[in-house]
Amino acid sequence: MISKRTLFLTFLSIATMVSAQEEFTLEDLNFGGANYQKYLPERRDIVWWGDKLIRLDDKECFTVGTTTGEEQLLFTLEDLSAALDAAANASKPASLHGLTFPYAGEPLCYISDGTSRALYDFKAKKIVWSVRTDGASAVDWQKESRRTAFVRDCQLWVADADGTLTQLTTDGDERNIIYGQSVHRDEWGITKGTFWSPKGNRLAFYRMDQTMVADYPQVDIAPQEGAIAVEAPDKYPMAGGVSHKVQAGVYDCATRQTVYLQTGDPADRYFTNIAWSPDERTIYMFELNRAQNDCRLTAYDSATGEKLGELYRETDDKYVEPLHPVVFLPWDSSKFILQSRKDGYNHLYLFDTRGNELTQLTKGDYEVMDIAGFDVKNKAVIYMSNEASTMQRNTYKLNISTGKHTLLDSGGGWHNALVSTSGAFIADIYSEPDVPRKIDIIDTRSGKTLNYLTAADPWAGHKQPSFSSGTVLAADDSTLLNYRLVLPPDFEETRRYPAVVYVYGGPHAHCVDASWHYGARSWETYMAQKGYILFILDNRGGENRGKAFEQATFHRLGQEEMKDQMCGVAFLKSLPYVDFTRLGVHGWSFGGYMTISLMTHYPDVFKAGVAGGPVIDWRWYEVMYGERYMGTPQSNPEGYAETSLLPRAKDLKGRLQIIIGGNDATVVPQHALSFLAACIREGTQPDFFVYPGEPHNMRGHTSVHLHERITQYFEDYLKPVNTTH
Repeated sequence: MISKRTLFLTFLSIATMVSAQEEFTLEDLNFGGANYQKYLPERRDIVWWGDKLIRLDDKECFTVGTTTGEEQLLFTLEDLSAALDAAANASKPASLHGLTFPYAGEPLCYISDGTSRALYDFKAKKIVWSVRTDGASAVDWQKESRRTAFVRDCQLWVADADGTLTQLTTDGDERNIIYGQSVHRDEWGITKGTFWSPKGNRLAFYRMDQTMVADYPQVDIAPQEGAIAVEAPDKYPMAGGVSHKVQAGVYDCATRQTVYLQTGDPADRYFTNIAWSPDERTIYMFELNRAQNDCRLTAYDSATGEKLGELYRETDDKYVEPLHPVVFLPWDSSKFILQSRKDGYNHLYLFDTRGNELTQLTKGDYEVMDIAGFDVKNKAVIYMSNEASTMQRNTYKLNISTGKHTLLDSGGGWHNALVSTSGAFIADIYSEPDVPRKIDIIDTRSGKTLNYLTAADPWAGHKQPSFSSGTVLAADDSTLLNYRLVLPPDFEETRRYPAVVYVYGGPHAHCVDASWHYGARSWETYMAQKGYILFILDNRGGENRGKAFEQATFHRLGQEEMKDQMCGVAFLKSLPYVDFTRLGVHGWSFGGYMTISLMTHYPDVFKAGVAGGPVIDWRWYEVMYGERYMGTPQSNPEGYAETSLLPRAKDLKGRLQIIIGGNDATVVPQHALSFLAACIREGTQPDFFVYPGEPHNMRGHTSVHLHERITQYFEDYLKPVNTTH
């Protein structure tokens, strides 16, 4: 007779087995899904307060011991709310996330929201400073002066520490004259439009005149409930066409006067990576010609706007792409670090303020990816690079004087280093292919490491695919390309599976790295559950592999990339468990362009594909990005003709679904609609779906709908039928 205990344990075992076989839904996996946050690796919101580590929670704030990991309560949301209630000029946050601690050694945290900025003294438990900025956007606060720059009603404003408001401009508007915001369509690392001097006495800012730029005729189908659609045009400078003009202004907070840098005619030129000298007297800026093959670092007098000189010039047969401002050494205001790819890889160079190159700080066949901070005491720069592997991102410290460099982290994986104010510590946030997330606290001087967080696998108890990585030889027969292979949870080598190639393929991106699951997108897991193999290859033209790797696609976007992707397809074909008669392809944006390119250039290979937001003809893409890689239609007519997909509409054989956002301002609807028109003329039959009112990428829960639609298309036309050899 079976005991109750045995029966209970049997049921428990069965329940555990069933639980272990639970499958994910898109609500679990996809951004915007109802359960999405539940299945992300554990996070900890951490910031530095000088050399003290702070953890922020919804309702509590803690200090974290850098040698012990021990947490001690600093203050609570209730404490902060009580202080804010007593201060009439500040509004209350819903949680403590997003607070910063700008002053090392002072018990002050900075709180900001859409209407106010404040400093909370958590020792005295009171608000010691606040200012209102109602209706503000593009807010930029400066900690030394406590001044705030912002845009309101399209004009640029500055609020002094005492709340005095100064309106800097009067001619700004929503479409033509833009102040204090990102310009040049966010190229060359531009993400903002205001730049405070180190002590907050002067403000550099962008002014962009788009009056001369052509309107692209977008439509707002729902201006209000039941109303007729209205025109909602975008300013969109297409390749070879008229572009906008940008100027850089400087506002002096003491004199309340504005000057503009004397750059000469700003037509057909780009200004980027604005930086200040430590004494606030000089502004440094990279200036790039429209062809993007002649880049100059120039210096300007911040008081008069007068050009002081050209410190550095770099030219290239193809293009130069400045992505980082110069960074001054914290201990020596006469020297700065400049980043350049002039030797073939992005490296750090030390210059003096007269423009003399003193030394090349880093060198080798690898890319420096970012400067994370400085160890001021030991006069060292802390930076991120892929020196260890093309799939990794690791943290190093380099002594400026001796040239000695030291690996600071564990040596594997994909790392993001948060450096303390003095550089004595880093909070090392990273993952590895089989590690969802870790946070280590590292003493940069002794090398001692304390593990602060090792996140559990948030997918435990679910059916999980297997993830692996390797290399494939590129079409040039010399370059190794990284790939990721995702196999179904119940994979059997004796079965044959349909496969989907996921592709991006364009510049400034990669898909495969040494992070968790080799950087896999959650949709790949969803598809693998349904019996598909997923294959992802980083072709030439992508990021982090050096100038030659990226520039291999120059003036012929998509062509070398396709050759490399077909090398990956050949690898897939060699796998006995891949059903090569059921091969699909999917990508978005540049990946959408690659999807249609592959399906029309190799029509007998791909049975089905889904192309999202695809470029069709580079004539209709923006000036800055498009002309860097393709030149202009006037200077490179053969390249534009070769890379256009319009003549390829006749070659479509497999099932293709094109999906776009109805108000895409990045890859405008003209691309997809023109390809449909070409297909109609040629008698080919793509499918088409539009997300009304959506931009280039689907937002919120709409993304769940999108990925269900993508999945269903492959379910309909690749039909995962289980077969054996």
